[in-house]
Amino acid sequence: MLTPQVIIIGAGAAGLMCAMSAAARGRRVLLLDHANKAGKKILMSGGGRCNFTNMYCEPANFLSQNPHFCKSALARFTQWDFIALVAKHGVPYHEKKLGQLFCDGKSSDILNLLLAECDQAGVDMRLDTSVSEIARIEGGYQLQTSIGMATCESLVIATGGLSIPTLGATGFGYQVARQFGHELLPTRAGLVPFTITDPQLKALCSELSGTSVEDCRVSCNGQSFVENILFTHRGISGPAILQISSYWQPGDTISIDLLPRIDLPTWLVEQQRERPNSELKTLLADLFTKKMAGLLAEQWFVSKPMKQYTPAELKAIAQRLGDWQLVSRRAPRATAPPRSPWAASIPARCRPRPWSR
Repeated sequence: MLTPQVIIIGAGAAGLMCAMSAAARGRRVLLLDHANKAGKKILMSGGGRCNFTNMYCEPANFLSQNPHFCKSALARFTQWDFIALVAKHGVPYHEKKLGQLFCDGKSSDILNLLLAECDQAGVDMRLDTSVSEIARIEGGYQLQTSIGMATCESLVIATGGLSIPTLGATGFGYQVARQFGHELLPTRAGLVPFTITDPQLKALCSELSGTSVEDCRVSCNGQSFVENILFTHRGISGPAILQISSYWQPGDTISIDLLPRIDLPTWLVEQQRERPNSELKTLLADLFTKKMAGLLAEQWFVSKPMKQYTPAELKAIAQRLGDWQLVSRRAPRATAPPRSPWAASIPARCRPRPWSR
């Protein structure tokens, strides 16, 4: 029987941080994960470069039913503490924008940093290890695992939520919370891209797959973010979309201003006066990629020489570019933790869908 003082289930970023911190305080720590590799989500974060923290990280930037927890947690371990840890291991990094810090190299630099700290502190890590039962006993907890029975004084569940089941994410943490009488709030997608199902709009996104548009303003429910958006073969992603998804609810409308830094009505009138023989798609190519300009001009408008547009048509063009609306026609199927306390797998739908114009 294994008898560590602390057992942590989940060897992702949170679990690794917890394990190294507890072990550094002299605790005997056992870290378990059902995956064959630790920190899989770390490796895919930041497009493979790991956006490991933000210089302006503070409680007001977090969504929580218990905002006081954020205040306490961030006061005990700040972004500067982690930046110091990154510097200690000699990991080169840079600020991308808005205080976002990314590795110069690969996300594996951050994973290797955490693994090295765990190893140095004496953490006993066991991968490919599942937990089938947890019971409360006098003085702690007893776990039945695929490597045998284990007991501990302190048990930490760091298995995350339902996101990205292909990387092994399940509702295990919800199951344990329910078993021990904790209230579960309804779960929904957050920090996710939007999948488009409207055929015409989906075709547009597919044609523009890989195209990024800088500094768009994306708004929903009184909240706005000015950041890049990215067209994908399935819909729309990018930092601004991921951020606004946390404020979206089924049935809501997302508004996208593709050119928030330009007074579009004035700009179009000026272009009509100064370049009357130029087609709309030619002018839009000064603001977007040539391919995107052509697709928008042909699918959203009728591309013709600027001198042929009426004031009403120019106003409509400005309105469409400055307030492109995506409307949820049907709510996604709710994702809820399964009732069975030890289900082998949990189906999850990670992306809000479907959308149309």
